Amino acid sequence: MRTGWRVLLVLLLPVWGSAAAHNGDLTVRPTCKPGFSEEDYTAFVSQNIMEGQKLLKVKFNNCAGNKGVRYETNSLDFKVRADGTMYAAHHVQMPSKQLILMVTAWDPQILGRWEAIVRFLVTEKLQHSGHKPKGRKTVPGELAQQQSDTLLPWRQHQSANGLRRQKRDWVIPPINVPENSRGPFPQQLVRIRSDKDKEIHIRYSITGVGADQPPMEVFSIDPVSGRMYVTRPMDREERASYHLRAHAVDMNGNKVENPIDLYIYVIDMNDNRPEFINQVYNGSVDEGSKPGTYVMTVTANDADDSTTANGMVRYRIVTQTPQSPSQNMFTINSETGDIVTVAAGLDREKVQQYIVIVQATDMEGNLNYGLSNTATAIITVTDVNDNPPEFTTSTYSGEVPENRVEVVVANLTVMDRDQPHSPNWNAIYRIISGDPSGHFTIRTDPVTNEGMVTVVKAVDYEMNRAFMLTVMVSNQAPLASGIQMSFQSTAGVTISVTDVNEAPYFPTNHKLIRLEEGVPTGTVLTTFSAVDPDRFMQQAVRYSKLSDPANWLNINATNGQITTAAVLDRESDYIKNNVYEATFLAADNGIPPASGTGTLQIYLIDINDNAPELLPKEAQICEKPNLNVINITAADADIDPNVGPFVFELPSVPSAVRKNWTITRLNGDYAQLSLRIMYLEAGVYDVPIIVTDSGNPPLYNTSVIKVKVCPCDENGDCTTIGAVAAAGLGTGAIIAILICIIILLTMVLLFVVWMKRREKERHTKQLLIDPEDDVRDNILKYDEEGGGEEDQDYDLSQLQQPETMDHVLNKTPGVRRVDERPIGAEPQYPVRPVIPHPGDIGDFINEGLRAADNDPTAPPYDSLLVFDYEGSGSTAGSVSSLNSSSSGDQDYDYLNDWGPRFKKLADMYGGGEED
Repeated sequence: MRTGWRVLLVLLLPVWGSAAAHNGDLTVRPTCKPGFSEEDYTAFVSQNIMEGQKLLKVKFNNCAGNKGVRYETNSLDFKVRADGTMYAAHHVQMPSKQLILMVTAWDPQILGRWEAIVRFLVTEKLQHSGHKPKGRKTVPGELAQQQSDTLLPWRQHQSANGLRRQKRDWVIPPINVPENSRGPFPQQLVRIRSDKDKEIHIRYSITGVGADQPPMEVFSIDPVSGRMYVTRPMDREERASYHLRAHAVDMNGNKVENPIDLYIYVIDMNDNRPEFINQVYNGSVDEGSKPGTYVMTVTANDADDSTTANGMVRYRIVTQTPQSPSQNMFTINSETGDIVTVAAGLDREKVQQYIVIVQATDMEGNLNYGLSNTATAIITVTDVNDNPPEFTTSTYSGEVPENRVEVVVANLTVMDRDQPHSPNWNAIYRIISGDPSGHFTIRTDPVTNEGMVTVVKAVDYEMNRAFMLTVMVSNQAPLASGIQMSFQSTAGVTISVTDVNEAPYFPTNHKLIRLEEGVPTGTVLTTFSAVDPDRFMQQAVRYSKLSDPANWLNINATNGQITTAAVLDRESDYIKNNVYEATFLAADNGIPPASGTGTLQIYLIDINDNAPELLPKEAQICEKPNLNVINITAADADIDPNVGPFVFELPSVPSAVRKNWTITRLNGDYAQLSLRIMYLEAGVYDVPIIVTDSGNPPLYNTSVIKVKVCPCDENGDCTTIGAVAAAGLGTGAIIAILICIIILLTMVLLFVVWMKRREKERHTKQLLIDPEDDVRDNILKYDEEGGGEEDQDYDLSQLQQPETMDHVLNKTPGVRRVDERPIGAEPQYPVRPVIPHPGDIGDFINEGLRAADNDPTAPPYDSLLVFDYEGSGSTAGSVSSLNSSSSGDQDYDYLNDWGPRFKKLADMYGGGEED
């Protein structure tokens, strides 16, 4: 026979619960003990529970008439009314055949809490239409058969041998543990026992979150006695419930009983203050709003259980600043946090902003037991257009010169108490009378809101000397409901017009007249006069020409009479579309003077004054007739009807023209010229043709066309030889042209040859000496004049320019300075040969040496150069012995001791005898 669990539930009640006996001591019971009538309530329900359906009624007595007692459940699906009736908060589908709930009774007056277990047993057909919950009633036999897989641990069914069991396991009711318990810890929660512990040794253990899963070791169990403990204070906001499983095994670890589910619920305590989402809330409301107008919503959240009073937050307004016009301008919905207006009189012009301190308190707003927090609500009173704009004065004045536009003539100032630079403040001005022609408009200054009366259409002093305007001002936004326009929203504006000197003007501009071309000089065409608009000024107008491209016209300076100064020709380049334009200036003598311009257009009617011209001027035709013809036409500078149709004819003189040529008329503008005879020798012929137009009277012109007659091929095109012959060039002319071309080419060739020969001669004149052996590039050193220590003591005065030329004149022949001009006639020496003989280089060098020795004024190439005069009697001695004389008495071997700078000189003179 299978045995079941024996479970001893030891619920640790808080301090406010009843005192319990310890270690077998008797419990002292008062006369009236607050609490539920039963510890367990059982109700039979169907699978589907309708919303609002009554399920059972719990009985509770607080020994004070149950006044203020409130009930709560640990499920959102079920609620308890104040009389203890438990009902479904909404439609519920039962998840299993049994549901266990916890009902809590709370008395705020004595701060006590009591709990009872409620069990709902699901049956398909209720055997009791109604029942009174009796905690110690046994389950009916039919229901026990349906629930055969569940063991109900009713305490009232306990016997001496333990709890009565069914076939399967025990179902342990939820264990409620208050959060924030002060201990001592570990604190016993429940004792679990199996009725097999009398037969064998059993070890108990628990698993699940809070035991062997994080958070670890929140709960522990004595493996021998089965007592389960909580090891530390609980926090419902951290975790509201735990699901553990209890296990029973023998000493060998073999399972003795099936695991039991343990549900532990953390009972909420009021340990969290409401927290506002924002510490500062901003809202707005229109001024003049009616009471009850929504402003804003503040929200505070409480981390405690929202289904209990611990998490039920209520709102209230603590203070309002300023308290004008009433200290209670706003109210707040205690449950939703909606702030609304409660009084009239919001006026932005008086109070623009309110600061409201809002308090949120849990425990359903109980200030004695609940926790509170505050936030600030800033309510801005928004502007509405409840103040019409008003002019600061009833009349304004201004002045404007005539003929001026975009001129501000008056500034209109207004006052508006609404919010500046908003549509309720922005002014719009309108002219309602006094300006039928639309000369003025009023623009709004966006900064100052003033109205600027501006001229948009020029005014005329001669027409209107003053304007009386009536203007009205309004706002960009319409006035609020019930607000009327003020009588100060209209004003008068007086604008005076001042007279200025206006320019004369031509009434008809542009003026058009029509006449025939060719009228004689001095003909009066018209009178082009101007009008001075200044009727109240006595001024004279003078006329002059401003533009007369052909200089054909004159104008009378006083009356504007136009006469011709030359013959008007329609065919002139100054005529555009038969019209000639001239511009005239009319100026008055005002201060300052003013002037106006007028344009005269003369339409010239054509007369037949141009004879036609033959086209083309040149043509080409074959020497035999019937192969091709020449199409001719005429051009006439006149226009219809003084042009075509044209008449083309050949003159009678000379007679050869009509003998050789003939004209065939094609139409009024074209004709054909062709050969009359069977053959005409190739050449150029001048054929005169008389062309007559259709004018009245008609004009004619004899034009000459140059016709080239040439031999043609079978296609009727002139051959090349024929074209040359037709051009009038004979064989002699062609030969002469070819000879000229040949002569020109020969001259170019000779010039090229001469240039190359000259370039070759320039190269051969250079010395045939190796550049390394050229002493001119090797021995000339200009920056070394000193030697050893004996040369450092010298008289600087000897280096100065001598004052006289005596020492020069008395100077012995020898080496001279290259920049010293010789005194007296320069000797002549033999001219050096231009090109040395390539076979005898030595003779060439000797010849050059002799020429250098005989020249006392110019140093030879192989001599030392003297660059400055050092004066007579120098202690340094003379270097004239280094000349190019051919005597062999001088020994130059000492030059080898002078170093590398004199190596070239030593090579030239030291080895002379050996050579």
